[in-house]
Amino acid sequence: MDLDVRHLRAICVIAEAGSVSRAAVSLGISQPSLTALLQRVERTLGGELFVRGRTGVTPTPLGQRALQRARLVVAELDGFTGDLLQGDPSTTRTLRLGSVHMECCGSVLDNVVAALPDAEITMQVEPSGVALAQALHHDRLDLAVIGMMDDHEVGLATDLAQRMLVPRVPIFVAIGARHRLADHDEIDLADLAEDSWISPPGADDGSLTSLRAACRRAGFVPRIRFEAPTGGGAQLIETGRAIQLVEPTSVSRGGLVVRRLVGEPLRARLLLAWRRSRVSEPDIERVYLAVARAYVEHAVDNPTYGPWWAAHPEVHPRTD
Repeated sequence: MDLDVRHLRAICVIAEAGSVSRAAVSLGISQPSLTALLQRVERTLGGELFVRGRTGVTPTPLGQRALQRARLVVAELDGFTGDLLQGDPSTTRTLRLGSVHMECCGSVLDNVVAALPDAEITMQVEPSGVALAQALHHDRLDLAVIGMMDDHEVGLATDLAQRMLVPRVPIFVAIGARHRLADHDEIDLADLAEDSWISPPGADDGSLTSLRAACRRAGFVPRIRFEAPTGGGAQLIETGRAIQLVEPTSVSRGGLVVRRLVGEPLRARLLLAWRRSRVSEPDIERVYLAVARAYVEHAVDNPTYGPWWAAHPEVHPRTD
């Protein structure tokens, strides 16, 4: 196997994180996938790069030599890419930002614009993680905030870089203000067995499959009666005809209320993905912080999400 920069980045992140599991979270991939990648690298180099222990991993002598070279190559490549991406200072570059549908999309855009004042930022809001991943792969987007259900993987092309933003996000439910359970702060999924559902937006990324699986675990089969674009089902919910899964920064408004689900039967994660050929590492650091700050602000201020967020500091992204 020939090594490429993806392999070099992976071993650098493992060394920095001190464990394969933490590195997998940072890279936005599963731990088994990262373990398999590391094993392929070790077979190519002819020996173990890390000693596995109960508290994490430590580089072997071979690993230390490999890391020394890998860090030089990665730093040089990042510097090379960053220099090229600066372009002509007299011209304005355009960066195409994509995002899963969230209440904080406007704040995300404002923060990214402020973080990259030399760039003109366009934005595409798309509920489907698959659609965002494909847009990145086919050069229709330069970077994107992508949501993935906890039990479903959205494949990202190997030429894309990724970074975990929020490793665990609970999914909530939107119901009518006159719904029989509207006065509950939390709702047991099993108590929604008789309701009609609007299919989750972006169902091709696993959200519909996850809903059905969660309902089966709760002892019923959900009645998926409606298809509606993002926001298009609000009247159905307000009039009591349907309910729908929503992301947790969603807010109650009008005749619609957002409620937590007992036991987090459905969860997702948020990651930042980008085209290395279009976005430099320094710019990604600025974008990451901009998106993280927008998300945290909305999470803290949301009366439904705020208590959950405060109780789970382990999922908070870095904001400085």
